[in-house]
Amino acid sequence: MTTTITTERLCLRSFMEKDAATLLTYLGNPRVNCFKDQKLSATEDALRYITEKQKDNLCFAICLKGTDELIGELFAEKEEPDTFGIGWHINKLFEGKGYAYEAASTFISWLFDCKGARRVYGYVESDNIRSQNLCKRLGMRYEGCFKEFISFVNNPDGTPRYEDTCVYAVLKKEWSKI
Repeated sequence: MTTTITTERLCLRSFMEKDAATLLTYLGNPRVNCFKDQKLSATEDALRYITEKQKDNLCFAICLKGTDELIGELFAEKEEPDTFGIGWHINKLFEGKGYAYEAASTFISWLFDCKGARRVYGYVESDNIRSQNLCKRLGMRYEGCFKEFISFVNNPDGTPRYEDTCVYAVLKKEWSKI
């Protein structure tokens, strides 16, 4: 059974094969290093990605409500018993229009109300200012920064380039007051 969630301007739904070409527009060259390992090079790659995401009931395609055009995605990973790590990709052509906030706030509410979340958090690279600002707008609290936490890419000499990772979170009891 698949879940579809609608907002004023968006539809959050499972990925469909028709999303493959649009998926390539934002995962063909991921701008954020933590998504470099999800880089897609061809339609076949996008179709495999879609097949995997269709099996994940915590991953949603973000689509415009009127046209069903794919503009990004939301995803979560559950940590037992009631904590969820979340993230998002937004096609750069649709940034700055409030879609990420509309989708993410709806998604967080759904995690609290329908999935039993007590705590929702997100990891954000220290240089990803847009996502940090989104976390703040969502009412998520800055909890700290892991220095040289992880490497997603290498330096020109082939050594790992470690990145600082910020953590933002919100509790269900805080969310209900936002």
